[in-house]
Amino acid sequence: MNALTEKLRLRLDEDQLTNCMRCGFCLPACPTFAETGLEAESPRGRIALMKAVTDGIMVPDQAFEDQMNHCLGCRACEPACPAGVQYGQLIEQARDAIEDHKEHKTWVKVTRKAAFKTVFPHQERMKWVGRGLQFYQKSGLRTVAHASGAMKLFPKHMRDMEKILPDASGKGVVEKIGDRHPAKGEKVATVALFRGCIMDVLFTETNIHTVDLLTAAGFEVIIPREQNCCGALHAHSGEAEGARDLARRNIKTFKAAGVDYIVSNAGGCGAILTEYDHLLHEDPQWRDDAVWFAERVVDISDLLVRAGRSLDFSQDKTQGGEEPVRITYQDSCHLRNVMKSADAPRKLMRQVEGAQFIEMKNADRCCGSAGIYNVTQPVMAGQILDHKMEHVEATGASYLLTSNPGCLLQMKHGIDEQGLSGQMKAVHIVDFLHERMKK
Repeated sequence: MNALTEKLRLRLDEDQLTNCMRCGFCLPACPTFAETGLEAESPRGRIALMKAVTDGIMVPDQAFEDQMNHCLGCRACEPACPAGVQYGQLIEQARDAIEDHKEHKTWVKVTRKAAFKTVFPHQERMKWVGRGLQFYQKSGLRTVAHASGAMKLFPKHMRDMEKILPDASGKGVVEKIGDRHPAKGEKVATVALFRGCIMDVLFTETNIHTVDLLTAAGFEVIIPREQNCCGALHAHSGEAEGARDLARRNIKTFKAAGVDYIVSNAGGCGAILTEYDHLLHEDPQWRDDAVWFAERVVDISDLLVRAGRSLDFSQDKTQGGEEPVRITYQDSCHLRNVMKSADAPRKLMRQVEGAQFIEMKNADRCCGSAGIYNVTQPVMAGQILDHKMEHVEATGASYLLTSNPGCLLQMKHGIDEQGLSGQMKAVHIVDFLHERMKK
């Protein structure tokens, strides 16, 4: 028996595979199927390939591996599925088996080890990455790299991403403002902020603004220092055991904090955090604590809407007689499809005085970021982004808001590519609300 076949048989959930009724409701929801029209590029098609392997009908070859990796993992198929198939779990199980089996080239092995074992699991090392990037951006090296043509040594999609990176920081939210923040006025509840790894070095101000919004809404905020990466990139990239290790460390840290809620401001992080119970369901030592943790994870928009005191977003940015600023919103796939939060961000945006919310066509369709998908699959990611930007431009909005750092960078890239920088700005919803909150 093929070694990969055996690994797939052991790891793929047979119940989930057989639950798929081949009805096709997932097809219109799938971005890669929408782009290609190929059955194999759909959730139904990929499940059929997995089932064929576990049934011994086909041997998993390179084409099989490519198809598993070609999935964005946006999970838009799950809300569309009448049988409730947990497709996201299947694709992660398949990738975990593939990664366990695959022999990479040396440079790939070194890169993966550096990312998944050396850097991302360690918050202090992420800060050194932030310091290095900050030095590159502020010292003049960035100007030299662009002026000398050195950037041409990198692929176009990496050059494009480098252009739109925000200013990095070597200090995270805790180093800048401390780890405990009392509620303003009567306390509603005590919450812990999940600060993230990339969020904390590239979007430090967004984390700070998150604390401001929460305390203004009546929440005492604790930021546990010992927390680490959520494990999302590990889980999506076939590093399941690494994701479980990170989950155990986070659960221990946040359980000790004894909070009512664990707040995320990044849809990708929040989704994996809500699924720690599944990630550790076979670990009897951590199973119950993982359930405790997952039940308390909530996106900041949801928490503000359902439990916080009303905030005053009347810091009107228009001047006498001017038209309200037009804003639109791109859903974070994982926030919408996994955390089931689509209404809360929109409710908050509609509360902002001097702003007119314009619903974008297909706002729920993936933008092509999908973690590191826009790096590993730049052609498909580019096609998806091009179509997304057609809908963005049609709104005529001045602000394009989203709730996830990967989506935000992808939207910045789209705006830059389409030459819209002079008329539109991509902003995290937290930063937009914070700017317009009456202080």
